[in-house]
Formats: sequence, structure tokens, C-alpha cells
Amino acid sequence: MKTVSAVFDGGENRRLDVYVSQTAELTRSNAAKIISDGLVTVNGEVKDKNYKLKAGDRVEIFIAPAKEYTVTAEDIPIDIIYEDDDLLVVNKPKGMVVHPAAGNYSGTLVNAIMYHCGTSLSGINGVMRPGILHRIDKNTSGLLIVAKNDKSHNFLASQIKEHSFTREYEAVVYGNLKGDSGTVDAPIGRHPVKRKQMAVTDKNSKNAVTHYEVAERFGDFTHLKLRLETGRTHQIRVHMSYIGHPIAGDEVYGPKKVITKLCGQCLHARKIGFIHPNGKYMEFSSPLPNYFEAFLKECRKN
Repeated sequence: MKTVSAVFDGGENRRLDVYVSQTAELTRSNAAKIISDGLVTVNGEVKDKNYKLKAGDRVEIFIAPAKEYTVTAEDIPIDIIYEDDDLLVVNKPKGMVVHPAAGNYSGTLVNAIMYHCGTSLSGINGVMRPGILHRIDKNTSGLLIVAKNDKSHNFLASQIKEHSFTREYEAVVYGNLKGDSGTVDAPIGRHPVKRKQMAVTDKNSKNAVTHYEVAERFGDFTHLKLRLETGRTHQIRVHMSYIGHPIAGDEVYGPKKVITKLCGQCLHARKIGFIHPNGKYMEFSSPLPNYFEAFLKECRKN
């Protein structure tokens, strides 16, 4: 167990959790947790996270070593659209997480591709995300590229960085959009209050541009085709909610009354295009999945 010792040098009164987070380079929530677990002492005594430090207080922080996780290959069927020695194009189903993370270490796309590819995956993103170049959300279906070696990973990642990938989606959104096409150009960053969400904000954000075109209108809903110019976290979901037309079924950025039968947002990564490491442009598309077609059929009836 690692121990960090420090003496508070005075100044303004400082909450213990703030001091611990800054001294041990932890998030406020992690600092609060180890304080509540009794792993922080002030002058040899356990204090509450709200304790105000005084000049000369000696703070000792006991930090348990981080757990080391390994990812296990699992025989999970995956829909491979294309494969060669450099990469795979995979059609991810709704409900599948792309890579393992805290509390979710099995059943992911990474577990599946590790079984399929063995050791033939790029290692640039570490043991938890081998081969993963980009992600789509758990409840978004559609196409992803997986790199099978570091050379192809770097080559493809440079295109993502330069926003030169072709990435087209289809979605059903709430409401009836005024125009037949449009562009949302609004920066996206972490939500200032709901830290697990993204939001349109000028603070600590990055530029984000989404183009959309109406495919079909249903009155209460609209079927859209969308093209990403940038690729920010939750970009389409945040942008559509920002203009007042959140994606149907979106439990995070949509209305409180969720369309539960959709089991998440009605959003599909339909087309992806890129320059292959061999220098040739390649483009792939996937048909709309059953859940999406069924919802369109229901919208047409209504």
C-alpha cells in the first residue's frame, strides 16, 4: 500500500477531501471514498471529508495498489463485414459494449474479437482495448473498424484525427424538423453538473459538427440520415437533443418518458469509409437492423 504524507501549510481553511484529491492526484469522489474507508488520517485520527484543515495538520493518505485486470477471449458470435491481415469491419449489435470497463469485463466486442483474432490485434490502446480505434455507444448499432496491428492502427487513427473518415448514421428523432437538411455546429464537452453526460458548452469543449438530412417524416417522429464531420463522445445524441429533437428511445438525452421497447436510442452507424493501409479507399454499409425497421414500420402506421 502506498502512503502519501503531507503537512498542511495554512492559508485558507481547506476541506480534507479537496486537499487529499490535490495532494494524491485523485478525483474528488475517489478522495471522499478513501476518507470514508478510513484510509486518511489527520494527526493520526480519522476525520470526516468535510473536516477543515488547520496549519500544521499532518495528513497521511493510504492508497491501495490499483487492481490489474485481464481481458478473457470469449466465443461470442460477431458479424464480420470484412477482414484482411490489417483490419476487420464489424457490425456491432445494439446492447453490446465495445470494450471492458469497471464493472463490465465480459460479453464485450473486445472479448469477442480476441477469441476470433487471437494475438493479431493492435496493442496501442492497451490490454483493455486491443485493436479498438473508435467506439459507438452500447445501445447504438452499426459499423466499427478494428486494427489487427500497430501499423494499420496508426494509419487509420491519423484519418480519424483529421476527420477524413466517412461516417454516416441513420436515426429516428422526436418531432418534425422544419427544414429538409441542416448542420449542427456546436462545441461539445463534459456536462457541468451531470459528469457522466456530455453537453453543448463553451467550457473545456471541442468543436463538433453534425450534418443531417430528412429521409422520411411521420409527424411525431422524423427519420434522419446523418453525417459526422467530427467524432465527439455522444455527438449525434447531444446535438439532436440540443436542437430540440432528441433520438427516440434515448434514456439519457431524451424526454423522461422513454420508449422502452427500443431498449436505447434508435441510432445506427450505417456506413463507414476510409483509406486502407494499402492506399485504396474502402467503403462499407450495413442494412438497418430489425429493431430499427420495426420502429419505422410502426411510425408509418401511426
